[in-house]
Order: sequence, then structure tokens, then C-alpha cells
Amino acid sequence: MSHLLKDISTELKQVINTDLAWQYRIIPKEAGSVWKFYVDSSTAVDQVAEELEVLLGRVINLEPIDSEEIEYGLNKHYLKTDEEFASTKLLDVSSDSFIENLIEEAKALDCSDIHLEPYEERCRVRMRLDGKLVERFVIEESKYPAYVNKLKIMSNLDIAEKRLPQDGRIFFRSGNTQIDIRVSSLPTLHGEKIVLRLLGSDASDIDINKLGFSENQFSNYQKAFQRPNGIILISGPTGSGKTTTLYATLKELNDNIRNILTIEDPIEYTLEGINQVQLKEKIGLDFATALRTFLRQDPDIIMVGEIRDIETAKMATRAALTGHLVLSTIHTNSALGIISRLVEMGVSPYLIADTLNVAVAQRLVRVLCPSCKSETTVESDHPNKILFDDLGIKSYSEPVGCSKCYNTGYKGRKAIYEVVPIDYEIASLIKNHGTDQLYSLLKERNVKTLYDSALSLFKEGNTSLAEIQPYLINE
Repeated sequence: MSHLLKDISTELKQVINTDLAWQYRIIPKEAGSVWKFYVDSSTAVDQVAEELEVLLGRVINLEPIDSEEIEYGLNKHYLKTDEEFASTKLLDVSSDSFIENLIEEAKALDCSDIHLEPYEERCRVRMRLDGKLVERFVIEESKYPAYVNKLKIMSNLDIAEKRLPQDGRIFFRSGNTQIDIRVSSLPTLHGEKIVLRLLGSDASDIDINKLGFSENQFSNYQKAFQRPNGIILISGPTGSGKTTTLYATLKELNDNIRNILTIEDPIEYTLEGINQVQLKEKIGLDFATALRTFLRQDPDIIMVGEIRDIETAKMATRAALTGHLVLSTIHTNSALGIISRLVEMGVSPYLIADTLNVAVAQRLVRVLCPSCKSETTVESDHPNKILFDDLGIKSYSEPVGCSKCYNTGYKGRKAIYEVVPIDYEIASLIKNHGTDQLYSLLKERNVKTLYDSALSLFKEGNTSLAEIQPYLINE
């Protein structure tokens, strides 16, 4: 179905608030001298027009359209949440409480980031929902600096400094809502861009069995983190869920008989029983310094937020050699790329072979909404018929869109993994710089790659072809 209300500008959406849109089942069409709206054909159109003219103080013109189309438009453009705060406030960008309401809405929608961006003729607010940025509001240029200053005051930044980037934190509390927010300001051509990263999630609800490991992958990973010493490294780009996997692992290891220490930047989750340290490079508290101190704190398990340099890498391998279990992340494209990256950093292949327990690569893939996904049979004239025949696929699921997924067709994300356990044979190849033989050995063992994991998710009907396309291309 080709939807009439698929694309509406943010400026047009803001002429009415969420409550009004749902109450009268209307979607803005034009906001000139006469305000034109699409309206549900099943409503009393004349009565709605009269009431809107009184409420909005404008001449109103209504165009009745199908109820299904209006339902689609409302779910896509006027997101409703189950939170206690009123959605009326959220669309009033001139309200004194706009920033607070914005944060509350982002939390209610389970967004990870909020972007406030100035441009030459408009300023906009975008939110990252399920890994994708969605434009939510447009702010008048004259009001934008006031919001920037308010956020800088809330995060203890210097409001007079507009030439240099700044970083700060907000500990936001409203009713039952408590959010730890990392704030970053960046001077751009037309003003300061602000990004808010919503943190402070309680890790007690994370379940390692629901992250996305296959049975064999989890078995190999579990054997690695149950060992008393060694290094567990997880690779992937920013926002690929590495920290979530690490905290799910720490939750499994967390008990009264172990001393667990972490050094992070920033602390994204909190977990009772774990000693968490925030990185503060300005005063000399970096990963390497913290690791040195950790070794004097009688630790059993150490988690390092990221291995960024040779000093941190060497300290991590030293900690593993002296009988500690070390968990960390690193930026590479694949699980085997972790080994190459450590060698490039200057870590001896012998040390890698002796200390690395498992190398893991992961990504996040959006999952199709179970309430509205549709199954499609691969017909003879299907544009991807050759590809699907090669993959042995007879039918697959596609995104549709409904009220439960805000008409995106997707609901949440799931991790896909590539898990390479380091056993005696692989360790021997690492010592002998046998990277090519490593790839051949993993193929012989049928070790599941990111490509295989993504394909499994697609074949099971849990995601779409568009979501796994990058992994098919890279293979």
C-alpha cells in the first residue's frame, strides 16, 4: 500500500500537538492563510472543523480520507508513549520545559541519543530510535541559543565558550525517571551542535541468553568467560552493543566471592556489586593508569571500556598473565581482525596466543515488528530470485508498520555475533603469524561469521533483506 501520509515536513507536523491529532484524528496538509488537514472520513467532519477553528483561531479546511490512512499517519508522525508526562507539552517547542519534556520523551521511546543541530535557515531536533535518526522537531533560530545555554548550564559547561568543543554530564530526575546523560557540544558553522547520550540504565535486567548468540556460539563464549584468567575481546563499531554484551557477561560473573573492577568512558550501565570507575583523562586517570591501580586492588575480574593504545593493550595482557580475567572492547571489522589489530599495536603474537580466550565481533540488526510483519513468497519474477535460490530461501518476511512500531515495521534490535574461541591449534597459528591459515581453519570448522548470523536471522523471519544487505555485500 502506497501511503499518502508517508512524508510530512517536521514544520508542518508542529502546527498541532499529539493530543489534538489523536483526539480529532487529523493530519496537517498545509499551513498557509487557510490551515488544511486530512481527517478521518468516519468522523463528523463539519463538527470537527468548527471545533478546530475555535481551538486554533484559524480558518480550517478538512479533507476526509480513509480511516486506515489516518491511522497510519498518526502512528508514524505523532508518537504516543505510555509515560505519565503529557504529550501536549512535547510539541510546544517554545515552552520553558521543552528540554525536560524532550528528555522524558526520548527515554519513553527508548532512544539512545538526542541531536540538537543548527543550520542556516532552521534548527532541528533528531532522536536515534533503534539505531536510526528520526527528525522530531524544528526550533526557531532565535530560540535555539537559549536551549543550548540551558543544556550547558544543566551539564556544568561554560556558556561563554562557543569556539571549542565541551563535554559534560546531566543527572536528570523527573518523578520516577532517573537518567544519566552525557553531553557533547561542537562548534559548527551556524552555531553549537549538542548531542545528548542517554545512559544510566540498570544492567540487572540484561539477560545474556537473549542477546542473540547461537547455541554453539554461546557455549564457546561461556567457556571463555568461565576461565579464571585470560582476555575476552569484543569488536564492533560505536553503537553495536559491545558494552551490553560485556555487562551481560559481568552480571553472570557477579557474586560475593569475586572482586570486579571496571574503568569506563562513560559508565553506561550500573550493576550492584561491581566497582565502577569513570575515566577522567584531564586529571590523568586514563585506561592504562586505572589498570595499574586495579592490579593493586586485589581484583579477580577487570573490565576496560576500550583498548585504544599500546600501553592499555600491554597492561591488559600483563593483567591476564598474572591470573586475572580481563574483558574489553576494540575497534575492528571482524573477530580475527582483533588479532591483527593487537599485533599492529605492538603486542607480541606470543602474548596474544597465551592470553586471548575468545575473539568476538558483533553488530546490531533491527528486528521486524512481530505484530505487523508479512510473509512473502519468492515468485519466479521476484527481483531477488537468483539470490534467494542461491541461499535456498522460498519465502521471507518484510516490514509493514503498525501502531506498536510507530509504522517503522521494526521493533527493537538484536545482536549478531562472530565468536572465535582461541584453542591450542589457533594459538599455534597466531604464534607463527599464520593469519591466512586461520581463515582456512575457521572455514573448515564451520565457525559462524557475521554473514552467517545475519542470514540466519533473515531466514527465521526476524529481520528484513534491507537490514542484512551490508553483510551480504561484505561477504
